[in-house]
Amino acid sequence: MILPDFLRPGLRAVFCGTAAGRVSAARGHYYAGPGNRFWPMLAETGLTPRRLAPHEDHLMPDFGLGLTDLAKTAFGSDMQIPSEAYDAEGLLRKVMQNAPRYLAFTSLTAARLALGLKTIAPGAISPDPRLPDVQLWALPSPSALAKSHFRAEIWHEFAQEIQR
Repeated sequence: MILPDFLRPGLRAVFCGTAAGRVSAARGHYYAGPGNRFWPMLAETGLTPRRLAPHEDHLMPDFGLGLTDLAKTAFGSDMQIPSEAYDAEGLLRKVMQNAPRYLAFTSLTAARLALGLKTIAPGAISPDPRLPDVQLWALPSPSALAKSHFRAEIWHEFAQEIQR
């Protein structure tokens, strides 16, 4: 396992990435790459009371938030991850065991692969019968590699939704 899951029952939301990036894998912490917008967005949207640093990722459950990745045995950019590293069934099992209210994918690729969809748009996703009590969202990737596709307003919409 490249990065540990930070999950427990009763979380408001679980964030699921595609796989740990090269820098995150080297540092042993989620969203640790330079220029990654994940931690700033959590603070900006009010999902965390302050901007956390990547080395504080273990604190996320204290804020009602969890972290995991679709690929737990490989790291790198999406193009570097072998298809067999993606474990959609394992993700679904973890989500069912922990029963968060929301599952937010931090990339459209993660959402597409996890849910078996050909295409997906950012925002709320139609319910999946395998997770009937979990609301699904696809967020634009906060990675610096995806900066041309990043849209902060989707992150704000998600934060408003889960804070209701």
